[in-house]
Amino acid sequence: MGIIILILALGNMIAAFWMSLFWGLAVTLCFLLIAANLYYIGMHVSKRTNEYVSDLSYRIKRGEQEAFIKMPIGILLYDDDQKIQWANPFIQQYLDDADILGKTITEIDPELAKIITADDDSETVKFVHWGINQFEIISQKSLGVVYMLDITRYAKIEDRYHDEQIVIGQIFIDNYDEVTQSMDDQEVANLNNYVTSKLTDWSNQFQAFLKRVDADHYILIAYAKSLQHMEVDKFKFLDDIRQETSQKNYPVTLSLGIAYGEQNLTNLANTAQNNLDLALGRGGDQVVVKSPNEDARFYGGKTNPMEKRTRVRARMIAQAIQDIFKQADQIFVMGHSSPDMDAIGAALGIRRIAQMNHKNCYVVINHDRVHTDVSRLLSDIKEYPEIEESLIDPETALTMATGKSLLIMVDHSKPSISISPELYDKLQSRTVIIDHHRRGQEFPENPILVYIEPYASSTCELITEMFEYQPQDMPAINKLEATAMLAGITVDTKSFSLRTGTRTFDAASYLRSVGADGLQVQNLLKENIDDFIQRNHLIDTVEMVQDHLALCVGEEDKTYDPVTAAQAADTLLSLSNIEASFVIVKRTDGKVGISARSTGEVNVQVIMEKLGGGGHLSNAATQFADSTVADAKTQLIDVLTQAAADN
Repeated sequence: MGIIILILALGNMIAAFWMSLFWGLAVTLCFLLIAANLYYIGMHVSKRTNEYVSDLSYRIKRGEQEAFIKMPIGILLYDDDQKIQWANPFIQQYLDDADILGKTITEIDPELAKIITADDDSETVKFVHWGINQFEIISQKSLGVVYMLDITRYAKIEDRYHDEQIVIGQIFIDNYDEVTQSMDDQEVANLNNYVTSKLTDWSNQFQAFLKRVDADHYILIAYAKSLQHMEVDKFKFLDDIRQETSQKNYPVTLSLGIAYGEQNLTNLANTAQNNLDLALGRGGDQVVVKSPNEDARFYGGKTNPMEKRTRVRARMIAQAIQDIFKQADQIFVMGHSSPDMDAIGAALGIRRIAQMNHKNCYVVINHDRVHTDVSRLLSDIKEYPEIEESLIDPETALTMATGKSLLIMVDHSKPSISISPELYDKLQSRTVIIDHHRRGQEFPENPILVYIEPYASSTCELITEMFEYQPQDMPAINKLEATAMLAGITVDTKSFSLRTGTRTFDAASYLRSVGADGLQVQNLLKENIDDFIQRNHLIDTVEMVQDHLALCVGEEDKTYDPVTAAQAADTLLSLSNIEASFVIVKRTDGKVGISARSTGEVNVQVIMEKLGGGGHLSNAATQFADSTVADAKTQLIDVLTQAAADN
């Protein structure tokens, strides 16, 4: 701009001299004054600018130095030998302001050295504990520099947030009706006072709120921190209540469903109820703790579920099934893969009940995956063309199934171990479950009806009880069906020696009354010579892995029938000083299986669940898809060791 002004002034000066000497001199004087003024202004501005830039530069550098030294981020420089070259004052306060230059990090603080050497060379922020504080750390080993930010205050806020998350629990007295039905009013009042007092003392111990909402139902509200302490204590009050009431001849057991990790209180309460249902479905006398994004954790469940004395539920289930049958165009029933006599007998029982309700029912079975006893039964079925025509393979069932078809899963509740998981996927919204095994985490989402009674000896027992509530205008159960169901009960009770109650004998008595043949049952369950030799070969490998725990391991390059492995585990229990037995074999389907049995002193169900399986307290199993027998043995021994340490 100044140059333009000078050019214009110079032009005016030349024009003025052209006009006259006077005007030329006057314009020249003005030009000189303007030039001098512009020069002065330029020099002044330049000086002020230089001073400003110099001052700003100094302040920026000083600020950088002050921030580098005084900012609340620890900075530590070290060389290739881990010797400290420089540290800012912030990090020195965590080192007791010691003289650290030239010393190795290990000499100054071994814990810090371990943190730094364990960290990789990346820009990723890591969270570590150092002393009593928590830090965010970035370690750049290539540059020999570590940056540490103290986040202890914020970590405490976060911890408090998690500790104060709301926990809702549902508490239920499993056998309240059964225990109190023979008591007078005074005894019932004493029992109520005792249970409420024990629960109140327990809730006060962990600073939780407890409210009784019914004679056998309580609501629990607590903080997540209290739940952590409860889990450390492993809900020992369950054992106390059971033992103390047993001594008074009215054994009481409780089940708890506890939910946390959900902001919506309605969803939290629903989850707690679902967890309680899971605990009851597993036989009661236990606690199920679960959040929406975690696997369930189980506590208790150390006793066999007690037999119910009422048939009310059996009648209600039978009536409900009749109503469901009316809404179906056809019915499919299937057991678990490699079905045993209980699964096949239960399926045949359901087929007969469907016929008594004027419905077509098909039994889904894979003939290539059955044991010798089931093969014998299938051979006998050929003498009954009506039943044989109802046996179909999974592919045929998939083709026949429609949107109105009904699927009944018997003797299992895990879709993944069904004979046809594909059929379940197609009919999962129209599924009924009838089972006597304890319910596991894997479970159909929205079954139409669930009838799971872990107290029952077998699924055949549950289905047998339904026959007296069916229409009588159709032919009742025939001899072969009754024999198959009696064989199912016989297998699952080990000839009426395990898990047998009065209801079991009532069911067996009914089956005998309608034609079940005991001699045919024995013929069906006969063991062939090869299986007998193979089972004894397994037993020859027995070793005691812990006190009263026996383990048999099959050969890596040899396959075994799962039933043979189960029979070997059963045989081991007949030996003295063995309370639980485990048999590991490579199955014919390529998987490695573990069969577990117990006299009741050891909960093999919990052990198998930790390995991905499940079952009963005294009868459980699991399978590994891509594993070896040796790996399965290692995993089992690790779980047994941990279980022994926890106890």
